[in-house]
Amino acid sequence: MTITALGIDFGTSGARAIALNAKGEILASTRRTLAQPDNPQEWAATLWELIQEIPLKVRQQIQRIAIDGTSATVLLCNPDGDPISPALLYNDDRAQESLKVLAGIAPANHLVLSATSSLVKLLWLWEHYPTAGGYFLHQADWLAFLLHGQLGISDWHNALKLGYDPAAETYPDWFYHPILAPLQPLLPKVVAPGTVIGTPTRIAQSLGLSSECQICAGTTDSIAAFLASGAHHVGDAVTSLGSTLVLKLLSNRPVQDRAAGIYSHRLGDLWLVGGASNCGAAILGQFFTPTELEHLSRHINPQQPTGLDYYPLLRRGERFPVNDPHLEPRLEPRPAEPHLFLQGLLESLSRIEQQGYQRLQTLGASPLQRVWTAGGGAHNPAWLAIRQQFLGVPVAISPQTEAAYGAALLACGSTNSLQNRQQSYPFTSGC
Repeated sequence: MTITALGIDFGTSGARAIALNAKGEILASTRRTLAQPDNPQEWAATLWELIQEIPLKVRQQIQRIAIDGTSATVLLCNPDGDPISPALLYNDDRAQESLKVLAGIAPANHLVLSATSSLVKLLWLWEHYPTAGGYFLHQADWLAFLLHGQLGISDWHNALKLGYDPAAETYPDWFYHPILAPLQPLLPKVVAPGTVIGTPTRIAQSLGLSSECQICAGTTDSIAAFLASGAHHVGDAVTSLGSTLVLKLLSNRPVQDRAAGIYSHRLGDLWLVGGASNCGAAILGQFFTPTELEHLSRHINPQQPTGLDYYPLLRRGERFPVNDPHLEPRLEPRPAEPHLFLQGLLESLSRIEQQGYQRLQTLGASPLQRVWTAGGGAHNPAWLAIRQQFLGVPVAISPQTEAAYGAALLACGSTNSLQNRQQSYPFTSGC
């Protein structure tokens, strides 16, 4: 089935929309910054602006739309969909007291036991903005509501930090604890990402969208970025070489080690297993300027390892691939030649990446077959070659890294609810 799709991404400081044709080619794209990332009114205005900036001819052809938002960015709204609380951003940790309450209810080391989880924020919002009726929604949920007009719907990915169990497709039994029971009416119904929810409201149609366009359940920004990457087989993985090392592996089986921050997102019949090291490219900026990195990298010979064994943390503490809050940075000995010191850092980061994927497989994830690369470090040829030696599988740069592109691909596949993933995921042959 040929689909023209629009993906809309709301990130930490801006938003982007990308329209794709049936071949997965970009027909149009537009971007907006967010002056107040915690302002729902600005979210709404930005959503309308992004759609209006897509050329009218393309807008009229759009058949599916999906939106991604930052994970655990949430708000309460009334039965009309108007916000009745502030929006709490993904990294808002004001709910420390609510976390203490939840710690006596949820299982030990559960994903929700964080001051920034959706469920902890719901407890805090309920205490400070009680309502006799209304809905608790994630950023992507509320933005999608503006397009299709149906309240109280979320997706597996956004709802994971709310405590939803995507394997059982239900909220857990401990949600019926007396403290949580009053929150039940606020909880969203949860559906598979990409599920068709409805057609555009009159306001959305006034922007040039077809009345037959289908608005789909969305996802989080990090999952949308994975969908954009090109990974689509079991064993495919994406490493983000940003300030930290973030690993995501497509697996036949879910795995978890909550104490180490390892958990799994459901993707149809498959699972996206992830972990993040505190090490990453940020350490390189401690010792080298961008110009120095580019220059020194040219002098690195990946075929001649340095033998240096660093653990390049910025500060004490690691969760993955080893869970040791007291682990100290290890950055000695330092060779006199700067390019050898850089090579030692890159080798050590590559070793940690290798250990990370080994850790996921030890826990039961599918064997690593191929790695796509995103983030600023992806474009360093020397690092790419070193990583391939350590990982022992093909390593390449992701052809697409924009989350909006991944959201559009998600919309393309909504008719099969992301099933038969090995054959169609993530629809790289076109929408």
